[in-house]
Amino acid sequence: MNARKLRYAARALSLCGIFVLSGCSYLPVLAPRGPIGVADKATILTSIALMLIVAIPVFVLTAFVVWRYRASRKATYTPDWSHSGRLEIVVWVVPAIIVVALGGLVWSTTHRISPYKAIASTAKPLPIDVVALDWRWLFIYPDQHIASVNKLVIPAGVPVSFRITSNTVMSSFFIPRLGSQIYAMPGMRTKLHLLADAPGTYVGRNYQFSGAGYASMHFQTIATTPADFATWVQHMRDGHQALDPAVWRQLEKPVRGGPVISYSSVQPGLFDRIINKFMTAKAMPAKPHA
Repeated sequence: MNARKLRYAARALSLCGIFVLSGCSYLPVLAPRGPIGVADKATILTSIALMLIVAIPVFVLTAFVVWRYRASRKATYTPDWSHSGRLEIVVWVVPAIIVVALGGLVWSTTHRISPYKAIASTAKPLPIDVVALDWRWLFIYPDQHIASVNKLVIPAGVPVSFRITSNTVMSSFFIPRLGSQIYAMPGMRTKLHLLADAPGTYVGRNYQFSGAGYASMHFQTIATTPADFATWVQHMRDGHQALDPAVWRQLEKPVRGGPVISYSSVQPGLFDRIINKFMTAKAMPAKPHA
């Protein structure tokens, strides 16, 4: 392949790169709407900046070496050169410092914004129980005694305390603009604390492959004013569909891309029973083989 063909190939690859990157013009995690999301964004950008300390010199030196030792230029021939102490220091010490800095950053941020750590606020936290289904999300409001499927409504400026589990396989609960992805696992309870600092609509979804309906397992998160949230709660209570045992058995059945469903009341203790049924199954002794 001659030099002209190489230049054409390089230009084609550059254009392909531009088209690929054009699909990344919007990243929800870089447009946070809450304190946890803001902390996540700062950690991501700081990590990228630290890694660029290594990446940028590598790209610059690669271009320099290609230019300096190109075929049309006769470079200095030094066959006896085999070691440089200064070069060894740069190659090993600089990356080691960056790794230590990244480790310290991740360690401190992980403890500072732990999903199990409550968010400091003068407002009383709103408890919400989250259950991953096949392939939908159930949100139970224990204080309001209501529930919804594939629609999460929260008041802006109020911390939300989530308890999360799964009625099926492991799933991942994540609202990118609010921050902190956490897993929903059968027979286990995880926790998450989030806060939306302004009204808006944010997409949430499952980022853990969980079967054939995985792609449709997403939901809307609607942050409203406290007054609008109270109105929504009252509207939910005025409904006529209750989440009773018969309805729950239907809700357990796998459905792809199910609609938003509202429930005016919820059978007490449903969240705990979902967890306990898996714990009971684990405690049962295995049946002997015939």
